[in-house]
Amino acid sequence: MAEMVRAAHPGEVAILDGIAGIAAGFDLILCDVWGVLHDGVHAHRAAGEALTRFRAQPGERPRRVVLLSNAPRPGSAVQAQLDGFGVPRSAYDAIVTSGDLTRRLLAERAGAPVHHLGPDRDLPIFDGLDLARGGPDEAAHVVVTGLLDDETETAADYRARLEPWAGRGVTLICANPDLVVERGERLIPCAGAIAALYEEMGGRVVYAGKPHVPVYEAVLATAEALDGGAPLPRDRVLAIGDAIRTDVAGARAFGIAALLVARGIHAEELGVAAGAPLGDIAHWLEAQAVHPDGVIDLLRW
Repeated sequence: MAEMVRAAHPGEVAILDGIAGIAAGFDLILCDVWGVLHDGVHAHRAAGEALTRFRAQPGERPRRVVLLSNAPRPGSAVQAQLDGFGVPRSAYDAIVTSGDLTRRLLAERAGAPVHHLGPDRDLPIFDGLDLARGGPDEAAHVVVTGLLDDETETAADYRARLEPWAGRGVTLICANPDLVVERGERLIPCAGAIAALYEEMGGRVVYAGKPHVPVYEAVLATAEALDGGAPLPRDRVLAIGDAIRTDVAGARAFGIAALLVARGIHAEELGVAAGAPLGDIAHWLEAQAVHPDGVIDLLRW
């Protein structure tokens, strides 16, 4: 894997200044979006440039980038958002989201009443699907895409809503397994926090995105389809993301390398939130259940 060593121990994790030195070791990058390409307010220009340069590298097969997001919206909606931030389309080949997988799960459950828990901005997740939409008391499945007001609410505010569903054995489909997401300099709670509470209450949850294997299988199939279905060895795949719980754990479970971006949701823990340089992070890594192969402060070439 070029200069980035697969590490089972945090002391072996490579600290990178950029991905130029490891690019030749990979044919596919699975790149997180929120926290890597943008912070919810501004694009990280260097990240888009790095992915663009990766895709331009020569090789036995085209270098591909598939954006993998836990956004509870279709990939087309995420692309529109990226366009608004100014992330260049030259940085990626395709987008796969947890919203896309949620739509597949809903299509499999057509006919059973489905209730939506989340803000109206996530309604595109239902576009074009032949579903029986129902109220909270008649739902067989509940799709949670996020908090109604993620600026002021927490998952605990939803306990009373969740209790009747847990009591009736209603399945909750979590369209965004993230617990929190970066928005500027703040961390905002996500649908994953509600799903975690529902599980604590004894409810059943089906997760549509990272770190669960089906979304990685979908991304790999998408990448292979770009090249006529040619199989892509997993040791030629690199996942880049800013979350240990989803990006790194998901990569580990799928058997691919992982590069952790420090200036994301773990910035405060790693001491880089105020612009400080990335220092000794061995103790922090030691405390984590899974470890990346490498760490970089921001994605850059």
